Amino acid sequence: MTIRVPLREDRDASYDIVIGRGLLAELPRFLRAAAPAVAYAVVSDSHVAELYGAPLVARLVEGGLPARLFVFPAGEWNKSRETWATLSDQMLGAQLGRDCAVVALGGGVVGDVAGFVAATYLRGVPYVQVPTTLLAMIDSSIGGKTGVDVPSGKNLLGAFHQPRLVVADLEVLGSLPPVQLAAGMAEAVKHGVIADADYFGFLETAHAAVLARDPGALERAVTRSVEIKAEVVAADEREAGRRAILNFGHTVGHAIEATSRFDVLHGEAVAIGMACEARLAEALTIAAPGTAQRVRRLLERCGLPLERPAGASVDELLRVMQVDKKARSGTVRFSLPRAIGVMHGDAGAGWTVTAPEQLVRETLAAAD
Repeated sequence: MTIRVPLREDRDASYDIVIGRGLLAELPRFLRAAAPAVAYAVVSDSHVAELYGAPLVARLVEGGLPARLFVFPAGEWNKSRETWATLSDQMLGAQLGRDCAVVALGGGVVGDVAGFVAATYLRGVPYVQVPTTLLAMIDSSIGGKTGVDVPSGKNLLGAFHQPRLVVADLEVLGSLPPVQLAAGMAEAVKHGVIADADYFGFLETAHAAVLARDPGALERAVTRSVEIKAEVVAADEREAGRRAILNFGHTVGHAIEATSRFDVLHGEAVAIGMACEARLAEALTIAAPGTAQRVRRLLERCGLPLERPAGASVDELLRVMQVDKKARSGTVRFSLPRAIGVMHGDAGAGWTVTAPEQLVRETLAAAD
């Protein structure tokens, strides 16, 4: 299955997302076609590298593609300027030139960091995303957002740098821990809420099969989520308009990640964020009654948390939300649903809304 991301602003940057099984074995062929280079820097974290790093590099070298593995410690807290600098220095030390390409092998953290390295190394080199988690396959590997976290917040330093190709090998999900698989389901649920009520209904009935890694259910979930994400980012490459709907759950979610010092997985934080923001949408009379309950029920069935973690006070969450990159002049903005499958907003009025601080406080406080 191949899904095209046809970018409008820069048609030459359009790319494919390939979904299937056994695709890692075909990576040399994919790289030759989509990102030909003199040498490849395969960037991964310590967990993924142990499983797939050395075999993948060996496969590339055997296929006549010079490659070298660059590894950094796993964990969201290592998605930092320091990691970006270390990887860049290591590539410079290896004397990789502008005729190299980067291969991001891993989850969302690896994709963001490796993509940012590619965006900035010698003023930009090509890169290919090879996601190894459900969340990365259906969300973070698509759209060209790259970057790192800083003490002030998540993803505050970064660049838009589109991959030449995304290769989603469903077989690697067999080694994914159940908690990580559930975290990826949060983004699948989000895609149903923002764009496709039928898909949301499918997840309501098939979530257990997806979590059990049933081949058919898993492939359908990945494919439909990729189609939704690709359609949204293709129409709004730089997040100037409708792409903001992808931030449903992320205003609160990013604040939870930051206040927990990233002890909460991204998907778990987004699940809590969606639960809160869906409730806020009803309180603002934006969402149809019952929307929040339906969202919460599906998230709970997927084994995702719905309540604020211990230590995430309402005051601290609000403080972090005010410096989030989605804020404007210190004003917190939310992307909210009208109903399952339909988001509030339009091209004229915009796709985000503000809310009275007291109402936001009450919504966050209710998530105890």
